[in-house]
Amino acid sequence: MKRIWILSLIASSALAASTVKIGVQAPITGAFALEGQGIVNAVKLLVQEQNAKGGLLGHPLQVIVCDDEGQAAQAAICARQLVDDGVFAVVGSYSSTATEPSEPIYFRAGILQTSDATADSLTQHGYWTFFRNFPPNSAEAIYTAHYLVDVMHYKRIAILSDHSSYSEGLGNQVEAYVKKDGGHVVYRGFITAGAQNFTPVLTKVASYHPDVIYFSGYYSDGGLLRAQEVQLGIKAAFVGGDANDNVDFARLAGKAAAGSYIINVPLPQDLPYPEAKAFLAAYHKAYGSYPPSIFTLSNADGLRAIFYAVEQTKSLNARTVAHFLHHLKDFPGITGPITFSRTGERLSSPFETFELNAQGAYTPVYPK
Repeated sequence: MKRIWILSLIASSALAASTVKIGVQAPITGAFALEGQGIVNAVKLLVQEQNAKGGLLGHPLQVIVCDDEGQAAQAAICARQLVDDGVFAVVGSYSSTATEPSEPIYFRAGILQTSDATADSLTQHGYWTFFRNFPPNSAEAIYTAHYLVDVMHYKRIAILSDHSSYSEGLGNQVEAYVKKDGGHVVYRGFITAGAQNFTPVLTKVASYHPDVIYFSGYYSDGGLLRAQEVQLGIKAAFVGGDANDNVDFARLAGKAAAGSYIINVPLPQDLPYPEAKAFLAAYHKAYGSYPPSIFTLSNADGLRAIFYAVEQTKSLNARTVAHFLHHLKDFPGITGPITFSRTGERLSSPFETFELNAQGAYTPVYPK
């Protein structure tokens, strides 16, 4: 009997000390590598801080990273690998293209997932495991149409996207809301992501004499698109969607970055919350630089919300934690108060428009 009791005690002690694994599925290499590396850095920083406080419910935390390269096929491979690794929750991926194929894999395994991917469809599958830490395309599209039509009064609007689910979806919704607001879309077209040379499509766009070119794709193409627009002498204004918000946009655009506009939620340095100031200071101390974009912070918020839910429920049962998150209201996030809907949608995130100068510095221009 005594031997059984001792074995039971040893087993209980081992269980108490068992490691909780946090997965990161992100583009560590490829076109979006800067964003993926920012997400990994944020997760490692938060895990280090949590471990310094004694872990999560007394369990030490471990980060396991998988590079999905921003590609759908590799994303599915990463999801299966992280499931096999026994992760409790996953942060990622960065893009809708890589997030959507991973969702059902995590759902079937009962693993929590938080992502900044913005395609509306991501929260429409009924997966109780998924939580979006960033507002969806539809919210951004409503703001963008209002800005283009009612604020700037552009009469001739050209809309360009790539063929990713995020970019095409956002572009389509902006087109629909522009028309609903009484605006005129003179051209709706597409680029091939990563093509480098966008002269043919820009030449075609120019023939429609637009007042503005709106691009719903990613910064890795947006910067080059803007540079080549200026090189061709096209006078239309350039407005980019949220995925253009990255320090590399200005590097790729060069001097042509000046006078271009990007729509996104407030910049990291403009966030007034004490949580934001503390996170940015800790990030800079740990890595010697500031995050590449707001998406580093929003993904950090997704993980912070999961940590908070675990601590409040005193449970590492995924369903218990998910139930708590589906009723979470006004959690003090780095990027502002966090409230999730019953579908895992983050609610109430404001958008702004920023103007860039030649050095890539941002100035908020709307709302004032």
